[in-house]
Amino acid sequence: MNLRKFVVIATMALSFGALVLAADIDGKWTAEVAGRNGTTTQTLTLKAAGDKLTGNLEGGRGGAVEISDGTIMGSNVAFKIVREFNGNKFEQTYKGTLAGDDLKLSMDNGRGRGPQEIAFKRAK
Repeated sequence: MNLRKFVVIATMALSFGALVLAADIDGKWTAEVAGRNGTTTQTLTLKAAGDKLTGNLEGGRGGAVEISDGTIMGSNVAFKIVREFNGNKFEQTYKGTLAGDDLKLSMDNGRGRGPQEIAFKRAK
């Protein structure tokens, strides 16, 4: 009986710890990203609810875009954005890790050019 109580309490503590980490991602994040026309500032606004992640990304080609399929599991973060240019849609997949005020993401645009590493910092 004592082992069962311990397992239940430990599971609840681990679940609560994951939720606390998820809450730390809420807010604005900025990164300087090199592009064809020079460096641009991208702003990522995120909000976690449990393991679900919502928000938007501003500063890329095409203006602000909502994220979809966003998740946060402990310090692991993942989401997608869909951009549209001239009636064509393409998807970018972001995956990475959260560590304090640093959010390191790898963006894959699905065009075979390999992932691009982007380092976001929590905006002050």
